[in-house]
Parts: sequence; structure tokens; C-alpha cells
Amino acid sequence: MALKIVVVAGTRPNFMKVAPILAELRRFPGDFAPLLVHTGQHYDYRMSDIFFEELEMPAPDCYLGAQGEGATAQTADILLKFAPVLVREQPDLVLVVGDVTSTLACTLAAAQRDLPVAHVEAGLRSFDRRLPEELNRLAIDALSDLHFTYSADADANLRAENVSTSCIFRVGNVMIDTLVRLRERAAASTVLKDLGLERRGYGLVTLHRQSNVDDERTLAGILESLARIGQRLPLIFLVHPRTRKNAERFGLGSRMEHTPGLRLAEPVGYLDMLCLQESARLVLTDSGGIQEETTALQVPCLTLRESTERPVTIEQGSNTLVGCDPSRIVEATLRVLDQGGQKTYPIPELWDGHAAERLVEVLRQGIGRR
Repeated sequence: MALKIVVVAGTRPNFMKVAPILAELRRFPGDFAPLLVHTGQHYDYRMSDIFFEELEMPAPDCYLGAQGEGATAQTADILLKFAPVLVREQPDLVLVVGDVTSTLACTLAAAQRDLPVAHVEAGLRSFDRRLPEELNRLAIDALSDLHFTYSADADANLRAENVSTSCIFRVGNVMIDTLVRLRERAAASTVLKDLGLERRGYGLVTLHRQSNVDDERTLAGILESLARIGQRLPLIFLVHPRTRKNAERFGLGSRMEHTPGLRLAEPVGYLDMLCLQESARLVLTDSGGIQEETTALQVPCLTLRESTERPVTIEQGSNTLVGCDPSRIVEATLRVLDQGGQKTYPIPELWDGHAAERLVEVLRQGIGRR
């Protein structure tokens, strides 16, 4: 009898991670019966539906329509809506990815019903508990039964937290599977022409972390640094809904709109985003996933955070942690620009486009042992 696996996704980074896993699970219909649950944490077209289309993912088997302002309200709503799904489906395994609110809520719901949980992207740690994602990671890994990792530091973090080595499986980075599969299609994107951009002639900016955009002083400082950088290199800023809302609330909206050298644009789909990253001279971001993608794409990344749960990207040399101090951001950017030609960086081990295959093979071996 096929192993029934409920696969959970709720945000854009989740979709990129579950797409190759679902595709690989469906290669073995005799072994697996996967069901996709979309929590609805990201629910509008730009933030969700277009990713299903571009990633060639089937429609979710279950859509929870998560509601609520803030992580606490969303966690409670997802718990209440996911619990009946578990009761109805009686899965053999719940598979979750990443560190977002959806991942935590669904892990907790499964653990409360004594259902095994597999966590993909386990073991990542920033060691900064002020960040909500860090609390999510700690809780998710504490409740999970199988831990799929993509780096040696993640393995070490789990062992330090007394996770049994027999439960840790380093399979690689499933998000890079999606990048490898769709990179050629992304190269055919018209987004550069549409936005009037030249390859290597601009910097790409994304910003959405609470620590950066929920604090007026911090957000104002970052905008100041972007204004200074824009005097040297044109910047395209893909403005997250949360960032735009807070900029307006703080009275920074007009300043952001009229900064010379800084061009604002709406969030884009996955293929356009890959094209924009690969063609950029550099990327300034506070996104975890973009730290990984720029490493694979060989594009310098400046991370506007004081800590990162992805130190492997820094070790490889493609990513630099610069914090949110305007002077540090500008100085680090100018250092990259003054280097001249594009550098090459080593790609982390197992970031090769085959992580989902290794992950599913672990599950198949488990079926055999069972």
C-alpha cells in the first residue's frame, strides 16, 4: 500500500521547494500517494498563483485559506483548519519545508496527533532568537522525526540539539533543483526588456523582514543607503506588500518613489525573478532564499541582516553579511563594484539539482525497512 504523504506549502519559497519533491514522489505511484496542502499564507496572484503556473505544479488537493493579521493569528487559524485535514486523510507522514508560519503550525498539528513529520531544510540556525523564523526553526526541528538538510553546519546544529544522527539525512538543496530545472526558461524571460534594464547594468533590491521594514528608523536608514548607491549603480527595487505598506505608514512612501537611481517595481514571478537575479551586477536583500539562489547563479549578494541561518553562502564567498547600517551597506556595495569583472564562487556540495531524488530515495528505503 502506498505511503500517504501530506506535503505542506504556504509561501513562495515553499512552492519552489515542494515542486521537485512532489514531482519525484509522483514518479513512484506504487510507493507514494502525495497530497498537497496549500495553507494560503501567501494568497494573491503575484505572491502565490503565478508560482504554481510557472513551476508546473498541480492545483493543491486542499486549500486552507489562512487568515489573520500577524503570526499568532495565522498560526491559530492554520492549526484549526489543518487539524480536520489530518483527521480526514490519516496520512502516514506530514512533510513540511522551510521556517514560515505555515510550517510551524502544520508541524504542531501533526505532532499533536502523533503523526510523523519530515522537515526539509532542517538544522538552519542564525542563533538570533529575536527573529521569528529562528523560533520557528527550533520548534519545527524539535517536533520533527526526519530531518533533511543541505549543509554540514545544519547537521552539526541538529546534533548539538541532541537529534539522533540516524534521523539526519543530508540530501542537498531542493530549491536549487527548481533553479536548475527552470534556469533555461528563465533566461528567455523578457523582464529585462520590459523594465528597460541592461545585463550587469543594475543592482536588484528586495526587502521584507520584520526587523528591517517594521521599524521606521531601520527602514529609513536602508532607503538612505539605497539613495547613495543609486548615484553609482541604478537599482531596481521589487517592493514587497509589507514594505510598501510600512513605508506609507512611516511617511517614507514619497521619498522611496522619488529617489534618483532607485526604480520601484511590483514583485514578479519566479522565472522573471531568476532572470533579474542572474543578470544583476549585485543583489541587496534580506531574503534567505535569495542568498542561496545568488550563490548558485554566481552573483554577489549583500545580505541586509545582522545574522544569517545560511552561513554556507558566506563561506563560499558569494554572500556578505552587511547588517542594516547605511554606511556599511554603501561601503560593501562599493567594494563589490570596484572589483570589476564577475568573480566565480564554489557551489556548495549537493546543490546540484538532484536533492529531491536523494530525499525520495531515503523515503523509499524507509518503506523497504518498514
